[in-house]
Amino acid sequence: MPTVLRIGALRVAVYPNDHRPPHVHVIGNGHEAVFVLNHPAGAVALRENFDFPSRDLASIQRALDENLVALLSAWEGVHGTR
Repeated sequence: MPTVLRIGALRVAVYPNDHRPPHVHVIGNGHEAVFVLNHPAGAVALRENFDFPSRDLASIQRALDENLVALLSAWEGVHGTR
């Protein structure tokens, strides 16, 4: 699972054997969350949360939004074009 971005101590990964739609896994501190990369339909959206405190999710989503183009490029690098 390639790490495509770091947000502080958190790792953002794209799993090679994963499914569409394009999405990333945010992993760290014993937690994991999955965010769908809705571009061009809109901003990044939380799909699943496994134990991240709600206060952390907004800052994670902002960081992902700020890096959306790079994250989509990383997804396509692993899975091919959409």
